[in-house]
Amino acid sequence: MSILVKNVTEDAFGKYGRIMSGYDISQLLEKMEDTPFPEEVIYIPSDHLLEELPIFKVICESIFGDMPIQIGYCNGHNQLLNGLEYHRSSEINIAVTDMILLLGSLQDISKDFTYNTSHVEAFFIPQGVMIECYATTLHYAPCGTDGNGFKSVVVLPKGTNLEMNGFNKTVKEDELLVAKNKWLIAHKDANIEGAFVGLIGENILV
Repeated sequence: MSILVKNVTEDAFGKYGRIMSGYDISQLLEKMEDTPFPEEVIYIPSDHLLEELPIFKVICESIFGDMPIQIGYCNGHNQLLNGLEYHRSSEINIAVTDMILLLGSLQDISKDFTYNTSHVEAFFIPQGVMIECYATTLHYAPCGTDGNGFKSVVVLPKGTNLEMNGFNKTVKEDELLVAKNKWLIAHKDANIEGAFVGLIGENILV
């Protein structure tokens, strides 16, 4: 199933997040030129070369209120939804290349933690644009435009997406927890090992 792609500047994006302006991200974009650009999708939660830049302290203090953060990246080639994840915190994304994000709302997850992909909306994020995705926004790996790959900076609270040391599941939602501060609902076609399969409908293609 294909999907209409809206622009991040449209009002429809307002329930998912906001454009962040006023921050000098030029050095961050320059440093991202040296990061890998594989045919598959890779995600690095924390990259020390990115975190050594002055913008690290600025984002930490100005956006996250001086809470510990990590700056990493998600690069590669992808055109499918495959899954939707959420965190207990906002996520900052910077489009190093043009890219498309497939987004949904936490409020649309059913009581059994399934989610119908018909609720998903697609947004085009132009190169160089920095956005905040709210904690209630479902998201996953970006998609490229016109069959091209993508590069994206990802900023999250420190430790997010790192491996958990094991825990005793208490409630149904715990079945979605696949890493620290990461709850994931997968599509059956994606064959994501260990993930809760709960996306109902087609695996959206961009």
